[in-house]
Amino acid sequence: MKISAFQGILYGVFGIGALIGLFVFATYTAKNGANAIGPVVIWGTLPKESMEATLTELNKIEVSLKNVSYVEKDQETLPAELAAAIATGGAPDLVLASQENLLALAKFVAPIPLSTLPTSAFVNTFVGEGNLFAASGGAGYYGIPFLVDPLVLFSNHAILASLGIAKPPATWEALVGLVPSVATLTSTRQITRGLIALGTYDNVDHARGILSTLFLQIGVPISTYSAGGLAADLGRTSESGVPPGRAVLSFYTQFADPSKVSYTWDPSLPDSEKMFLTGDLALYIGYASRARYLEAASPNLAIDTTPIPQPATTKTRSVYGLAYALMLPRGAKNAAGAYQAAVLLTEPMKQAVAAKTTGLAPATLTALAAVPSDDPVAAVAYAEALYAKGWLSPSPLNTDRIFSRMIGNVVSGRSSFDTALNSAGQSLSALLQQK
Repeated sequence: MKISAFQGILYGVFGIGALIGLFVFATYTAKNGANAIGPVVIWGTLPKESMEATLTELNKIEVSLKNVSYVEKDQETLPAELAAAIATGGAPDLVLASQENLLALAKFVAPIPLSTLPTSAFVNTFVGEGNLFAASGGAGYYGIPFLVDPLVLFSNHAILASLGIAKPPATWEALVGLVPSVATLTSTRQITRGLIALGTYDNVDHARGILSTLFLQIGVPISTYSAGGLAADLGRTSESGVPPGRAVLSFYTQFADPSKVSYTWDPSLPDSEKMFLTGDLALYIGYASRARYLEAASPNLAIDTTPIPQPATTKTRSVYGLAYALMLPRGAKNAAGAYQAAVLLTEPMKQAVAAKTTGLAPATLTALAAVPSDDPVAAVAYAEALYAKGWLSPSPLNTDRIFSRMIGNVVSGRSSFDTALNSAGQSLSALLQQK
């Protein structure tokens, strides 16, 4: 087995003491086979079917992973289940979750110290979004990045082609310009065919990620560390011109405003994925991992996959992605073996296998350089993983409640852009600062 420089560092020192979180020295040797790692139980939020398929394929090329098993957990209940398991001595050996769960899980995870995983090795090995797993104060990293699931743009080829539109829009400005050509409305302004599901929240699948993309694309971090700790930053202030947060809300909600030429979506419509699958929506934003489901659910629908649109004036691309990392929980029975398993999963061949079986993109730069030539969805996902971004957020459920209220108040006219942003920012900050 070829060991990379990164893995050479990681194999040197690893493991978490069950009670006090101290790292112990151990050396990995492939000749020990499955016994080198031993039983490793992973609790994770990725689907059981795809992860079990991943482990089955990996077992064919790496006997050391023979005793690694996977248990799917709900992302909302995972922190509570993990806390209970640690308290009763039944903790898993690894936890696999995205940055959306990191704040809730951090207190139950022992960071990998920089003496074991130096910053230079981490930065030179993993995608930029992996830096979200850096512990504050230089304490190390909460996890080893595994896979990335970026948002992509799915399009109904038949609708666009029938209207003489050769390619899906590459910029948001071009997307807005397509609304009059694609959207079909009745005389009473009822939408029978939409261009894209934007403007509302509760019936827009992945609205949390879409809004996050828009904020991040114009440089609004959404959450950031300051002297008072982690707090929300929704771009409510500007030295000149329109505050960036207000620009995001104005752009997003215009698609649900019947008085605008960009009107193409409203709260009474079915959820966006259903509309897309029935052929009543030309464009649909979803995670790359949804591609296989969409194709299976509607095999007669010709679906193209392209990158998320960008602002026309942008100099650097951004897209929201779910960065999944393998974290070592306190109280793990086989912390050393778990760490070795996590390191093995960063090898290029194993990253390629995991990406193929899950439909996500690798988290290592080396694996991302080898794009599958026969998979157009992977080509988009791999490219976007390189510039995917995220933010440290409250639980997805709480974030959805805040964002839904913010968008709903603007669309209904109950709040101005500024009032909605201020309220959302205060609510997010309150949750981010909870201990």
